[in-house]
Amino acid sequence: MGSSSITQYLLPVLVVLPLGGALLIQLLKKVSKLISDIIANFILVVLVVLVFSLLNNPVLVYKVGGWMPVKGIPVGIYLVLDGLSLLLLIIINMIGLISLIFSISYMNKFTNKPLYYTLFLLMITGMNGVVLSGDLFNIYVFLEVAAIASYSLVAFGTEADELEASFKYQVMGTVASAFILLGIIIIYSITGTLNLADIGRVLKDKATETPLILTGILFLVGFGLKGAMMPFHAWLPDAHPSAPAPISAMLSGVLIKAIGIYVLVRIMFNVIGVTPIFSNMMLYISAISMTAGVFLAFAQWDFKRLLAYHSISQMGYVMLGIWLMTPLGILGGLFHMLNHSVFKSLLFLNSGAVVYGTGSRQLKRLGGLNQKMPVTGGTSLIASMSIAGLPPFNGFWSKLIIIMACIQSHHFFLAALAVLVSIMTLVSFLKVQRYAFFGELKQASKDIKEVPFAMCFSMILLAFLCTTMGVLLFPGAKELFIDPAVNVLLNGKGYISLVLSR
Repeated sequence: MGSSSITQYLLPVLVVLPLGGALLIQLLKKVSKLISDIIANFILVVLVVLVFSLLNNPVLVYKVGGWMPVKGIPVGIYLVLDGLSLLLLIIINMIGLISLIFSISYMNKFTNKPLYYTLFLLMITGMNGVVLSGDLFNIYVFLEVAAIASYSLVAFGTEADELEASFKYQVMGTVASAFILLGIIIIYSITGTLNLADIGRVLKDKATETPLILTGILFLVGFGLKGAMMPFHAWLPDAHPSAPAPISAMLSGVLIKAIGIYVLVRIMFNVIGVTPIFSNMMLYISAISMTAGVFLAFAQWDFKRLLAYHSISQMGYVMLGIWLMTPLGILGGLFHMLNHSVFKSLLFLNSGAVVYGTGSRQLKRLGGLNQKMPVTGGTSLIASMSIAGLPPFNGFWSKLIIIMACIQSHHFFLAALAVLVSIMTLVSFLKVQRYAFFGELKQASKDIKEVPFAMCFSMILLAFLCTTMGVLLFPGAKELFIDPAVNVLLNGKGYISLVLSR
């Protein structure tokens, strides 16, 4: 048995382990107050180790239940690992671990900490399942697991505004799920299969046929809602501020990518095929998301709400790069997706630390926090410069690549727009620094102090990544982490033969 044959058995472990951990926490929660902290964080450490052990692997396919293809046609459930799904697994589990470390102290002010960890692990289960699933229906099932867990986590504080935000998020999420399910039904009625690779094999060059155009629109709306793209973003500005800070970090840094952007890109690039009309439409949506998001953010004085609108804007950059459909554009888009997960998660943890210390997230009520909270203030400055795209921080490199890709493909207006949005982002975060961390310390903040060690450690770790992730563009690191994901999208329907040949 070859090493790849052995390694493929790790794929179900990435789904089963957090699911089992969620159950174990509920069984053992009365043993000790610390047991849920220990179990949840240990499981995420193991998941991160397993994910990094999968680096430098070819495409891996695990056939659940051992069901082998009949005459080359898949008859069972497939779990598939390639460069794109591996990149998402790194994002999900790394940010998940850092957010859980932050939660050790932060969630002490909430009741029922074991329930929080159970829901968190279920969300990780769902996201890992989405990016590993090789068939449409199980993508839908895992997507719902992640989404339902996130609905509950948004409302975890049980205050009126949190419950309202969660309800709004749930309603919009249910509408999105209905669109997605309808699209799956149409695909199944055309192809008679749910396996992604087999669907692509049956469809071949039929992307321009009317039923598939309709399916593409349904998926665009459904996954656009899940990914909070403009104009499908209405739930996000309420959900992100209402959730506990580690969940805000997961929603913005991970969830909208895993169950929104990733699935849409996977289906369109590797299964159905992208038509010029669809790619141009996505470029327009990207430009609108970038621009409207940053201007809406600029008008906010609620720290977390401001960050929520910037999520919409930054995901516009990701989509812009990917939907240019050039090697350089896809590289920039995927690298920015990785960078965004780091600096935006850090900013939401910063906002959580501010609320933890001061009890407020209104910028006008803050001021001078650097004097009392130097770790929070210092790391927030690094994250602010990263999201604004200033060198040498990670956001600079991915934005630069995206702008260069726009110029290379003669989209000069989009290149200029990307530069303008980056300048507006800088202005927006200079406002954050001016009102929250610099200036005169308010009387109400005289007695505050820096947040506990676990929270500081999480923020420092993410700040370190913001300053060092540019090295991923160096030869060696680039070929290991980013190029495999880029090649999956450039290879398009080559995904089909890679999976079906396993």
